[in-house]
Amino acid sequence: MRTPSKIFGLFLAATGISALLSLSGCGKVSAQADASAGDPPPAKIAEVADPALFTVEHPDQFPLAAATARPASSELVVTGTITPDVSRNVPVVSLASGRVEGIHARLGDTVTKGQLLLTVRSDDVANGYSTYRMAAADEILARNQYARAKDLYEHGAIALNDLEVAQDVEDKAKVVLETASEHLRLLGNDPDKPAGMVDIFAPVSGVITDQQVTNSAGIQAFNTPSPFTISDLSTVWVVCDVYENDLAGVHIGDTAEITLNAYPDHVLKGRVSNIGAMLDSSIRTAKVRIEVPNPGFMRLGMFVRATFRGQTSEIHTVVPASAVLRMHDRDFVYVPESGNRFRRIEVVGGDLLPDNTSLQEVRSGLKAGQQVVTNALVLDHVLAQ
Repeated sequence: MRTPSKIFGLFLAATGISALLSLSGCGKVSAQADASAGDPPPAKIAEVADPALFTVEHPDQFPLAAATARPASSELVVTGTITPDVSRNVPVVSLASGRVEGIHARLGDTVTKGQLLLTVRSDDVANGYSTYRMAAADEILARNQYARAKDLYEHGAIALNDLEVAQDVEDKAKVVLETASEHLRLLGNDPDKPAGMVDIFAPVSGVITDQQVTNSAGIQAFNTPSPFTISDLSTVWVVCDVYENDLAGVHIGDTAEITLNAYPDHVLKGRVSNIGAMLDSSIRTAKVRIEVPNPGFMRLGMFVRATFRGQTSEIHTVVPASAVLRMHDRDFVYVPESGNRFRRIEVVGGDLLPDNTSLQEVRSGLKAGQQVVTNALVLDHVLAQ
């Protein structure tokens, strides 16, 4: 038989076990909650819109055209400048030293052969006239002495040797006179019209491309730089810079098409006459010289574009010119996608076809057979709204 004290002990034991179990259960729940709180949230996939893909409600409003293939010869386009043909540059040389009294032409003027350019007051001319007059007087005296000696010899008054000496003196006097006369003519003066001035005339026709003289300036005979330089611009040079990697496509004798920035509608023909033997070490280019006949409007220093046509053939893609959209210095076309969508892709545009300016070449970015929107500007305007 259990006593009351034993019953009370059993109650306490049971109560303690329940409390321990309750505390143990709470610890497990708390640990599980803490573990759950440290796990990362589940990943979510967010779709990003393609900025080059556009959806329209009525795609049938935008006609399509298929890009076609067109064979074309390879070409190289470079830039250059117009320079004078140095073999056609003629310096205007002064044969007399002195002071400039008058300038009758200026830098940039077009002159003709024999046109008066300069008037110079020169001591050389004055000395030349002095020498000429003394030579003329000596020649007259020698001529008279020879005439008398000849008459005396015919009458037996002098020996043959005396006659020959008189003739020799006369001949030498003629040579000195002729030399003095020719010297004045070389200076540009008339021996029969004494003057202290010398006129300088244009030796050739052309354009004055350099002037190194002013009024009242002193000039020296045969001195450099020359007072004027006249250039014959009927044929000019176009000097281009061609990169080292492109030199294999350029040969001496090749024909080049020249287009001037000032006259883009005029296409001129030139011939490669020289390829520089040295490269520019900083930009790795060689100077290529093209000789071009000047129709009259080519001016020195003008910028031009030279196109070299190669011997190899390439296949270019051709699309309607209106299908190419020029935006931010880049070219784009629109191609259809599945659904009511169009994709804008970047291409490298080429030139308009010379025989059909409504078509344009696409050098890269588009293949033959692909469909493009024929009027890219209209579609771009609709998408912007």
